[in-house]
Amino acid sequence: MLFHEKENTHVTQVTLKVVDMKRSLEFYSSIIGFQIWKRSSDTVYLSAGEEKPLLVLEEDKDVNPPNRKATGLYHFALLLPEKADLADLVKHLIRNNIQVASADHLVSEAIYFADPDGNGMEVYIDRPSSLWEWSGSEVKMTVDPLDFEVLFRFETNTGWMGVPDRTVMGHIHLHVADLEKAKQFYCEGLGFDVVSRLGDEALFISTANYHHHIGLNTWKGADAPPAGGQEAGLKWFDIHFPHDHSRKEAMDRIRRMGGDVAEHERVIYTIDPSKNRIRLLV
Repeated sequence: MLFHEKENTHVTQVTLKVVDMKRSLEFYSSIIGFQIWKRSSDTVYLSAGEEKPLLVLEEDKDVNPPNRKATGLYHFALLLPEKADLADLVKHLIRNNIQVASADHLVSEAIYFADPDGNGMEVYIDRPSSLWEWSGSEVKMTVDPLDFEVLFRFETNTGWMGVPDRTVMGHIHLHVADLEKAKQFYCEGLGFDVVSRLGDEALFISTANYHHHIGLNTWKGADAPPAGGQEAGLKWFDIHFPHDHSRKEAMDRIRRMGGDVAEHERVIYTIDPSKNRIRLLV
């Protein structure tokens, strides 16, 4: 997990608004196998083993279903430690009648599905970075069929035992309204680099030459409206900076660009041009 260590700027945690906590926990805890790290009356923190929480669920029974035409979360993505973990998870999801899509991206092997509120979720493994193909500053990624025959050779006798230790939040992929404005905010502002493009509809950005810590797309349409704040879905996500100095530099750049940076209860928040909220942490 070299690309998700403290010295690199990366996404660490995602907070979701959900309609029904009982239903969400049945999915995330009972089926997916997250451990409950901490909970209150309306908030549950979910972790892999004893690690810090990767996912936070906040219940609001008054929220509406996600607006399918708005900007916001496309998916969050869990990076598993081993190929055997992915093989075991796929078999486990099939047994639990979870509909799964899949892809081989050359740099990674991934599956995709949705939670009960329709939030997109990816679970993947990385191929060794020594095998990634680069052309200048951009890494080659594709959307090829996943070879399940090969994957299932790695299945273990014990099967899926829940989200394993060393699982991290690998990346987040967002629907945005304007790709150029998003690029300016995340790259010139927060300090990420473009490492891959999909025509003029998607960008993939990272630090430390990872294939992507954040994906950005306009597949909802250019100038798609932001979510109104009363829908289930992404509340905010966390970006970790290596030290306070690098965070302050990012905050200053965002302010010079005319962006919003605010502090609330000793936490720094910003908001991207498509109204996706972000916590800036050290």
